[in-house]
Amino acid sequence: MRTLPGSTDLERIARRWHDLAEQRLAYYTELYRSGRWKHYYTQESFAVRMLDVIEDAKKWRQLAGRPMAQEPAQGEPAREMSVVRSAA
Repeated sequence: MRTLPGSTDLERIARRWHDLAEQRLAYYTELYRSGRWKHYYTQESFAVRMLDVIEDAKKWRQLAGRPMAQEPAQGEPAREMSVVRSAA
């Protein structure tokens, strides 16, 4: 199968953006786990922001052609955020 000119460049760019999205997700995860988010956000605004960060990481993972991560283990932010969201 033939590839389009520049497609490898687009793949490389998508992988770099995916890496940045994963770094952002790791930052927000640590912010949540440490409790520092309470200094900067309300509970509702942080829950909305975290869900956006998770969604962005998923989209870039898909665009970069990388396999989807498995379901987060217990204690991961996606599961914990549902608790935060329901408490809001």
